Amino acid sequence: MSEKELFRQKMQAKLDEWKADLDKLRARASAAGADAKLELNEQIHRLEAKVKEGEKKLAELADTSEDAWGSVKHGFESAWEALKTSFKEAADKFKK
Repeated sequence: MSEKELFRQKMQAKLDEWKADLDKLRARASAAGADAKLELNEQIHRLEAKVKEGEKKLAELADTSEDAWGSVKHGFESAWEALKTSFKEAADKFKK
């Protein structure tokens, strides 16, 4: 299996994990009081945007040829790490 494919699988697994986390947060928001529900829904929208951004990066990766992967690898890894950090920071706000 190529390095690009391994990276793609890693990204897909993380996206799937984020989607599951979002489902849990949606359930939590639906059980919350009115004020808390508003705040939770705002956070959920932010997290959904991060998931969409991850899906976009995954699609970009799929469009990258194996030959080009070597030259764009660092950019994908950097963008993915930034996205992962942003999602974690937004999700951590739910724990407070």
